[in-house]
Amino acid sequence: MGSDTSRREMPPLDDLDRKIGHALQLDGRAPFSRVAEVLGVSDQTVARRWAKLRSSGTMRVLGLAEPEVLGETVWCMRVQTTPDAAVPLAQAMARRTDTSWVALLAGGTEVTAVVRSGVRPLPEGRPYSDLEADNVLLSQLPRTPGVLGVTAHLQLRSYFGGAQGLVLKTGMLTPEQVAALSPPAPVRPAEPVELAPDDHRMLEVLARDGRASYAEIADAAGWSLTTARRRLAELRGTGALYFDVDYGHNLFGLRVRASLWLSVPPAELEAAGKAVAEHPEVGFACAMTGPSNLFLAVVVRDTAALYTYLTGPIAELPSVRQVETYPMIRSIKGPGPFLPPV
Repeated sequence: MGSDTSRREMPPLDDLDRKIGHALQLDGRAPFSRVAEVLGVSDQTVARRWAKLRSSGTMRVLGLAEPEVLGETVWCMRVQTTPDAAVPLAQAMARRTDTSWVALLAGGTEVTAVVRSGVRPLPEGRPYSDLEADNVLLSQLPRTPGVLGVTAHLQLRSYFGGAQGLVLKTGMLTPEQVAALSPPAPVRPAEPVELAPDDHRMLEVLARDGRASYAEIADAAGWSLTTARRRLAELRGTGALYFDVDYGHNLFGLRVRASLWLSVPPAELEAAGKAVAEHPEVGFACAMTGPSNLFLAVVVRDTAALYTYLTGPIAELPSVRQVETYPMIRSIKGPGPFLPPV
């Protein structure tokens, strides 16, 4: 995950900081004693380093809900605007509770937003149908002053993102260290996981601090400590709850972000998605509806590196028929997921 804050002026992380970040991307709630044991340093060193990283806003762990496991749909919306309308519109969309990521692209004349929609009750008690729920925001945007066009693309399958943060591709930990720190893989249930109101209160706490204590979670949700531990473990075990590390990408020397929309024949979409998911430049990859059906969020060192990526790994994919590339000018809201859409 990464977002634009005052962190952009901070010095690069050292190798131990990066290793701690890699470890917490694997398991956001791993005890510092376990991280320290695997990294070969003292508990106090890991705790001290993490306290400094978190208090300075350099790095943090967030607990986030996985929309697919909850039965929600995820849309990536592209809104073309006049130059004067882009920032106010992006800020207004960022204030909505159903958006999880908002950014300015294409020289500041396009707002891209990730919108999560589920079944919500209508005033008369009848639930929204899927189409009604998904069209609430779509019906409002075209009437907004300064909006020139709106398109919405439904996320069909994620190839990389969510719990798989870009920090996992830094190679800071050995395969043996990764294996030692990786928790059991979640087992996704056949039916969507339903959240109770107290679950939402827990998620609100974890969205601010994924390493919040069980006492804090219990207090917010109105639970006992035993219930807090059990419910967190249950949601994590199904994949409904995952943990992500948020940090400024420039701390890893990655200063240029871009959105890529690729057009791939349906018969080759799965293979292309799995291939790009392995690229170290790709922070998020998913299949989408629309003429450009494979979306990538790319993070690289500079514009020269972006050119190299486009003319190298992307150009070498035999199935790609067309590529649209839009630099990200400014992040307004995020992470969760880090880049469209998570």
